[in-house]
Amino acid sequence: MPIGPSARIHASAVISPEADLAGDVEVGPFVVIEGAVRVGPGCVLRPYVHLIGPLTMGCGNTVHSGAVLGERPQHLKYNNEPTGVDIGDQNVFREHVTVHRGTTQSWKTVIGSRNFFMAGAHVAHDCRVGDGCILANGVLLGGHCVIGDGAYLSGNCAVHQFVHVGRLALLSGVSGSTKDIPPFLIQQYINTVCGVNVVGMRRAGLTGTQIDAVRRAYLTLFREGETTTHALVRLERELGSVDVVRELIEFIRASRRGISGERERLHDGAPPSLAA
Repeated sequence: MPIGPSARIHASAVISPEADLAGDVEVGPFVVIEGAVRVGPGCVLRPYVHLIGPLTMGCGNTVHSGAVLGERPQHLKYNNEPTGVDIGDQNVFREHVTVHRGTTQSWKTVIGSRNFFMAGAHVAHDCRVGDGCILANGVLLGGHCVIGDGAYLSGNCAVHQFVHVGRLALLSGVSGSTKDIPPFLIQQYINTVCGVNVVGMRRAGLTGTQIDAVRRAYLTLFREGETTTHALVRLERELGSVDVVRELIEFIRASRRGISGERERLHDGAPPSLAA
């Protein structure tokens, strides 16, 4: 068990001889590190964390009390294959977050860098989470989901297995999606698109020109009565020179589950908005 000379490991921690911990890793009371787990420099494991290998974690990650990373997938056909989890740098896993490993040797769960997983969030087997995402309290990701960079999944929302969530998309609290969520858009309730994530785009440094182009694309896709196929052709002709619109078009065309539509009016009777 390679452990650096300056690592701070509580006496009650249980660490597998297969584990590989960087020199300055902090391991709190009653932490369990099971199997082939590699933890990079600057990581902090708070009390009662459970890491199960094969698992690789980069630098500067903080894992809070009760989180379980790398446990077996909740999948009836899983046959104890040595699948794994790969985690990047500077992620925060708050209390009782669960991340499950892949289901077969050809799949693994992959998490990028600078993500924030709030208390009780769940990342199922074979998911891929990009960089800079926020999963608020109680978010549930089904197996094989793909979450684009900077996506925001609000509290207690659920994403069906195999759903793709685009870059800087937003799923509102206590909502669910069984369809793909295109980049830059807001979805709420069940499979209901309701606007453009203007605040998220601004925070990510996108320009006013890019934001206005996405707003115009939204109108073409959801407000003007055209089929999605015809709307995409029109967008390509009128706004195809704008990078974010091209990204939106390519995402929708690649979607296997389809995308949601916009209801005429939301549940409270107010018309949908174009801005978050």
